[in-house]
Amino acid sequence: MPASEIKTNALAADLALVRDAAREAGEIAMRHFRNDPDVWMKNGTSPVSAADIAVDTFLRETLSSARPDYGWLSEETADSADRLGARRTFVVDPIDGTRAFIEGKRTWCVSIAVVEDGLPLVGVLDCPAKNEIYEADAFGPALLNGKAIAVTPAAVTGGGRLRVAGPKPMLRQAPAWMRAGPDIPYIPSLAYRIAMVASGALDATFVKPNSHDWDLAAADLILRRAGGGLVERDGAPPVYAGRDPRHGALAAGSGRLLVEMAGVIAALDAGTGN
Repeated sequence: MPASEIKTNALAADLALVRDAAREAGEIAMRHFRNDPDVWMKNGTSPVSAADIAVDTFLRETLSSARPDYGWLSEETADSADRLGARRTFVVDPIDGTRAFIEGKRTWCVSIAVVEDGLPLVGVLDCPAKNEIYEADAFGPALLNGKAIAVTPAAVTGGGRLRVAGPKPMLRQAPAWMRAGPDIPYIPSLAYRIAMVASGALDATFVKPNSHDWDLAAADLILRRAGGGLVERDGAPPVYAGRDPRHGALAAGSGRLLVEMAGVIAALDAGTGN
């Protein structure tokens, strides 16, 4: 069997594993959703709920048992340098959008990626409160509930009504034509916001500094397989599962719009945005 076919089959097996685990994890989360779960503050600023911990425990036990040679990086698990020796790593956010989850809003998801050499090979977002499952592997299409999705073609200069989301301070630094469209309500799950770009529900989004691997990796792959991209100021994609899971400002979109957004980020970083 050719090596390429072996790798494709291995990714299909990983995608099936991750998809099934994410679905069960979503069911666990739904038992807590709108059911007054215990909530406390992590590091003084970030809320975490009993549901986050229950989902994280289930996923760590399930996925690590199935792939004991894979590393593990999760928002709700203490990080260990041991993962750096693994060829592949699970990158997990048990509940991306915890604030929305706690407030009883439906825009949250279980996010799981498999990363190799810094790039995601498999990604699943299970959004049980919205009955939506986004998925992709490195060779196939991006899917929403089993149907292929794609980014929308977007003009980059005047006259359009671009749907660009992101933090207001970043949007204010963008050129007027880029922010001439409708105001996008705050979307608390970053992974879901990027998935909205992949599905064409948004044209693009800015991402403020200090997002983490677990917020991004699965959604990044889904967006890429839908024809878009997530980039840093220099237009390069983020690298995942390294020593530091944090990232600087990013842009998610497609085509020339994405190139222009990378330029906005570069200007902001250089202190020249206006």
